[in-house]
Amino acid sequence: MIKTISNDYLTVNINTLGAEVTRVLSNEGVDYIWNGDEKYWKRHAPILFPIVGRLMNDEYTYKGKTYHMGQHGFARDMEFNVVDEKTSSITFELKANSETKELYPFDFRLEVNYELVDHKLKTNLHVFNEGQEEMLFSIGAHPAFNVPLNGAGNYNDYKVELANKKSYDEIFFKAPYADFDSIKSINLTEPVYLSHEMFYDDAKVLKINDAEITSMLSSDKTEHGVSMTAYTTEYGGIWSSKDAPFVCLEPWWGITDSINSDGKLENKVGINRIDKKTDFEAKFDLLFF
Repeated sequence: MIKTISNDYLTVNINTLGAEVTRVLSNEGVDYIWNGDEKYWKRHAPILFPIVGRLMNDEYTYKGKTYHMGQHGFARDMEFNVVDEKTSSITFELKANSETKELYPFDFRLEVNYELVDHKLKTNLHVFNEGQEEMLFSIGAHPAFNVPLNGAGNYNDYKVELANKKSYDEIFFKAPYADFDSIKSINLTEPVYLSHEMFYDDAKVLKINDAEITSMLSSDKTEHGVSMTAYTTEYGGIWSSKDAPFVCLEPWWGITDSINSDGKLENKVGINRIDKKTDFEAKFDLLFF
């Protein structure tokens, strides 16, 4: 079911399946979110939980038991309940159940809140440990934006730049796993212009180190664009499907398995831990201009 929130500037459609934003339309008619054309990629802006990326052989072990789980976890393919709905904000909820327990043994509650404030869509991913033992998880977001925006210019006319202009550690992939032995520092004081070829080997991933980071997608061919500010994030990804007319800016609190993974969830790189009856918040804002 599609839910809608709006204000004087933006109208946002969100599917209860996956609590996924499927459209952001400005009052000027600018359509920002990727349309989900299956020729390239059927999704729009999925929520990634309880893992980010892919597990080694799509499985992991915990307390001696082996569990199977596909890329990016199961939340993006599950129906969420709406627990609060207003004109310009909405909160979705997913709870552990018999289906999730087959994949993931923890008693969790995941709340996804969207709130419109002027030209900004604020997202809060709130994870609750409802169980009696420590909970292990990763979480992230995967919003895709149309490139070009409203047909203005070509793919290569668009650039991504960081407000935090400095050097970052880039993590390379031996698809679909991360090679932490091949990290190198890259200087991102200048914008990075998009090309389809840059994604042929997989996503480009930076280590953010629990910091706030702002990235901006824009072009000299249009006055419109998107900026994303993610708070206390661990990793940042940029990705597109092969030759597709979109790009994803992805804040992650977790990452795909290492090429050296031993398959144990407790040893997984980037895993988050919260004690019983406690919680974890991951937040990011999208500013549409």
